[in-house]
Formats: sequence, structure tokens, C-alpha cells
Amino acid sequence: QLDLLWTRKQNVMYNLFDWPTQKHSKLIILAIANTMDLPERIMMNRVASRLVCPSSSVAHHSPVLWSGCLLFCLLILAQLFSRLVGNIVAALSGDARRCLDICRRATEICEFASRKKTPEIVKMAHVTEAIDEMFSSPYINAIRNASLHEQIFLKAILAEFRRAGVEEATVQQIYHQHVALCRVEGMQSPTVSEIMAVCSRLGACRLLLVESSNKYLHMRVRLNISQDDVVYVLKDE
Repeated sequence: QLDLLWTRKQNVMYNLFDWPTQKHSKLIILAIANTMDLPERIMMNRVASRLVCPSSSVAHHSPVLWSGCLLFCLLILAQLFSRLVGNIVAALSGDARRCLDICRRATEICEFASRKKTPEIVKMAHVTEAIDEMFSSPYINAIRNASLHEQIFLKAILAEFRRAGVEEATVQQIYHQHVALCRVEGMQSPTVSEIMAVCSRLGACRLLLVESSNKYLHMRVRLNISQDDVVYVLKDE
């Protein structure tokens, strides 16, 4: 689980991938991660340059290869089935476990339908229903129906997570990203009080996990949903 070895200075990963490059070294490192674009997302250049074959150069640009991985894990599924699900995850550049979530839910839908009639195998219709269900959850709808500044605040969170390389930030850090996004869009930036109200509303909807304290701008914030879900909803905004 390569992503669990991340540190701010990335010395652990650097040393790990540097060992095989040493003279007379017989060490080969095979690493896995749930994130398709891990090198671009969290690795410094000095670490990513040590990789012989970065995962993103293959997986991110080749949904067919992700289909193969999924087919290997789920031998009972046809190639077309796995390709569809693999393409969805590859298009989102997200967590590979989402493939298995979709497949599991499609199987459950098929099993439930089979109770009322002749047993059948999982079909594309079940997959489509599982995908629609996954991307029509209350959280997804809450993001779609959020106000403009609430959506920008979520984008600001993603921007800050990418900048810092961690999945937690203070309201103040997110506010700086929010202001920068407003400037890019030519919009008037919200006041601190308004941004605190935005954060509070998103927390009340359970889209965010907000630290319960009187630290005000220094309160720490985490997403209570997958980053991929936020990207999926806001990608066209």
C-alpha cells in the first residue's frame, strides 16, 4: 500500500525506490496503490523519477488495462462488463475499489431480481442500475444542489488537499484557495463570516467533517465523501 508510506518530505518513499538503483543491488520493488494517478497526485519529482514504470503512464491512459485487472479479480464477469466499469473509474482517475463496489452492487441487484423469477446472471442492465444508484446518492444530489459558493468551497478543499498532499486542512487554508478561485472566475470573494457559514452548511449536510471547537478559522476540515464524487459532480461546473 504505497500511499500509506507518504510523509511530508517523502524520504521513506525516496529511499525505498532508491535502493534498487544502487550498484550491485538485486532488489526489485513492486508497489500497489488504490489511486490510479498516485505519482502525479502525491509524489515529488525526485521520487517519481525513481519509478521504472509509473502506474499513471499505463493505468490512467488505458482503461482497457484496468478492465484486465478487474477481469482478473472477477473471473465470472464478461470482458465487456469489466471494460465498462473500468472505463468509468479510469475516466474519474479515482479509487480502483470503486470498480468492485459497482460490481458488488450489480450482483446484489441481480440476486434480488432473481428471487421473483428464474435465476439469471449479472447483465449490463444491472451494472447500469448500480452506476446510476451510486452517482445518485443523497450526497451526490446535495453537491449538485449546493449554492455556487458551496461548490467553490468544495473545489477549494480539493485544491488545498492537492497542494498540501494531505486530506485535512484548516478553514483558513481553504479560504485562501476559495479566494483564488473567485479571482480566476472574476467573482467577488466572500467575507470570512460568509465562508464560515458556507462551511457550517456543508457540515450540516454531512458533506464535510468539521472540527468541533472555537478555533474559528483554524478549525480543521475533512471531506466526508470521496474526492472522486466531488470531482464527478463538479467536473462540468
